[in-house]
Amino acid sequence: VLAYLVGERRTLGGRVVGSSGLRGLLRVTSRRLMFQQVGLPRKVADLHRLAFAGRVNPQSPMWMGFADQQVTGSGPAAIATFAGNASAVLTSAKPRDYFDNGSIMHLSHVIEDLGQFYAEPYADRVQCMFRSNPPAAQGNADQFTDGGGPAFLQNTFRNPGDAALNASGTDTPAGAHRLGHLTALQRSSRAPDSTPLHVRADGAGLDTMDVPDRSLQPKLQFAMFVPTADLFATLRRDQASLDLVDELGVAPGHAGIERFITTTRRQNFLVPPRRHRAFPLVELAAAR
Repeated sequence: VLAYLVGERRTLGGRVVGSSGLRGLLRVTSRRLMFQQVGLPRKVADLHRLAFAGRVNPQSPMWMGFADQQVTGSGPAAIATFAGNASAVLTSAKPRDYFDNGSIMHLSHVIEDLGQFYAEPYADRVQCMFRSNPPAAQGNADQFTDGGGPAFLQNTFRNPGDAALNASGTDTPAGAHRLGHLTALQRSSRAPDSTPLHVRADGAGLDTMDVPDRSLQPKLQFAMFVPTADLFATLRRDQASLDLVDELGVAPGHAGIERFITTTRRQNFLVPPRRHRAFPLVELAAAR
């Protein structure tokens, strides 16, 4: 597809379709392959004989063994636009404004340290990903083989203060001060009526991009549509929740998934409404 778009080939799927007409207009600087299918990360891990392969849940579509469920974790399309919807409006845009139904697309490239992640038992991994009061699941007697527990768990939203309760050790196992990745994000990811403020498209990857020794490494590739770039910046700060870590004494090993990920690229793109998407602003420039 990339070769077709940049004008290097005239076929798609084995069929001659002619030129894209874009030769010389586009230049590919990097390629990010995202793959998404139930059980596919485990198959890829087995194929490449990755050291942690036997610990990847064979039912998970994601490297970290949990399904990234969008049914309750993403909002309706309109809430991620500049004009917003009845649940939330985060900008001054009004319907029929030039960019009313536009959005910001954030694109991230994340290297995952799965060797370190899968050294932890399932009971700890699930608390790192979700919450601790109580944990979303306890896992199997064998905490490691085939993931050590279920891949499909509910992404439950309680309230924005739930992360602080986890971090203070309220109703957590042994009173441990912990942060879960999802409950930390939920400090700012929901509208007042609890509707998610974003739409995500996540997937796994395996490549050498941005890896110092050029070895194949598991990746998280994700795109997120948000009504403002500032909202994503807030979400990212809350994912780490360093304020709660410092204030409530959360140990580094209990602070979400921060120690298992290295993000090498974060980019924000303006996505105009469909009616202006091909060449945004061109008619305004022509009118002048």
